[in-house]
Amino acid sequence: MTAVSAFAKPSPEEDWLPILERATQEVFEIMLGCQVKRAESSEHKLAGGFTAIVGLAGALCGVVTMCCATETAGQIAKGMLGDTADSAGQAVDALGEMCNMIAGNFKNKLAGTDERCLLSVPSVISGGEYRFHSLVEGQSMETVVLFEDAPVSIRLQLQN
Repeated sequence: MTAVSAFAKPSPEEDWLPILERATQEVFEIMLGCQVKRAESSEHKLAGGFTAIVGLAGALCGVVTMCCATETAGQIAKGMLGDTADSAGQAVDALGEMCNMIAGNFKNKLAGTDERCLLSVPSVISGGEYRFHSLVEGQSMETVVLFEDAPVSIRLQLQN
């Protein structure tokens, strides 16, 4: 194996979506003790709320985003912290941590990226009146899962 082949480089031929879906399902199971079902993104319109963003740098370059309604982020926080989670700050922290864990789980499933890919600190945008534009040019894929019957969108954008 050469040094170049040790890096997991995304290519248009590879399908990264099943890996992202598996990483998402595992994090929901571990952190919230629940199964999430995949949903068609066209069936569920996401009402504004929160979008968590985690950057990837190194063997993979891009971003992972996780978007859900404010109420859903609150339910995620309660699942992680118990019934004492009742503030918007706790919802923001919980969503950022979930996005961070999904990004980390995703990169760890790819050979050669665990030590050669770094994650940024999560950032969270709140509100519904914004458009997210990533400067990453390359592959973009999205999965939508239902958490307590509410849609949660996880998007991966990787630079070629």
